[in-house]
Amino acid sequence: MTELRVIDADTHVDESEATWEYIDSAAAKHAPINVTRGADAPAVAGPDGTRWWLVGTRTQPRVVRDDAHYPSRGRRELDDVPGRLADMDSMGVDVQVIFPTFFIRYGTNNPVAEQALARAYNRWIAARCAESNGRLRWAAVLPLLDPDMAVEELRWAKQNGACTVFKRGFDHEKSFSDPHFFPVYQEANDLDISICIHTGHPLPGREWDRSFPVIAAFNSIIMDGLPDKFPKLRFGFVEAGAAWIPYSLAQMSTHIRAKTLHDRKQTFEITKDLLRENRLFITVDPVDDIEYLLKFGAEDNLMVGTDYTHGDPSANLAALDEVRAWVDDGKVTENIAHKILDTNARGFYGL
Repeated sequence: MTELRVIDADTHVDESEATWEYIDSAAAKHAPINVTRGADAPAVAGPDGTRWWLVGTRTQPRVVRDDAHYPSRGRRELDDVPGRLADMDSMGVDVQVIFPTFFIRYGTNNPVAEQALARAYNRWIAARCAESNGRLRWAAVLPLLDPDMAVEELRWAKQNGACTVFKRGFDHEKSFSDPHFFPVYQEANDLDISICIHTGHPLPGREWDRSFPVIAAFNSIIMDGLPDKFPKLRFGFVEAGAAWIPYSLAQMSTHIRAKTLHDRKQTFEITKDLLRENRLFITVDPVDDIEYLLKFGAEDNLMVGTDYTHGDPSANLAALDEVRAWVDDGKVTENIAHKILDTNARGFYGL
């Protein structure tokens, strides 16, 4: 197939001590501290698996990665931006969109701590990405416990290079469509910046619950009419694959049927243009049945990411090449591959 511009729609960074140096001195007590745990502690990753972040009284894994099986530490932690750009060149990637690692798990009921860490992360990654001449773009982390603080932080992030907002499908014991988050959605709508629902599990004991909140948020957005409430807002669903789309649409169809049986007003209609009309974008996994997914009108709404730096089941540094191979295999046209590798992500992230 012909040469394409490529946007890697889902990559990550490993936070380091340098990240938390951006915490204001007045909030220094909330800075995560690197600690080790006893030999009987569960392994996390890498050769020893003993590094943890201590945040207040709670620990969460600080994943240990080795340079032999992952990009080098400087590229993972953004101390070596030129090296990361070199990796992108070797992969044929023009732009990476970067999501956090720490905040996939982090959760707190303390709004001061949440604000301090979100502000520090955003300022650190904005400074690092500014060295990339626009090739590294980042997702803002917001202090969602206080919507006013979140709106203020979102404005700063937009002005300083953020191209989307990182959000989990279930935050602070609230569904995605809870009115608590509406001020953030309205501001994102007005600023023309997207909201990206990424896999995550901030609640202790819920590490298994990675992808379901993403799917639940998808259903909630449509069934509760958020695209109509925020008519310019784009919604993304990242790192959960796309094989769940037919299931979700089928479940919503049964919801419509139930309303019809009870003679209640229908709030939405399932059509082939539902994804496009509601500005819903999803990262596809190369294991997904792309030919089947295209039957659901997904051509203009699919993106692809490699999960660069991570090593969980979602990671696949060959994902971009596998999408290119779909053309040679006759599964998609060059035009559709171009949309998945470039056009759709460019539109979603506003690049």
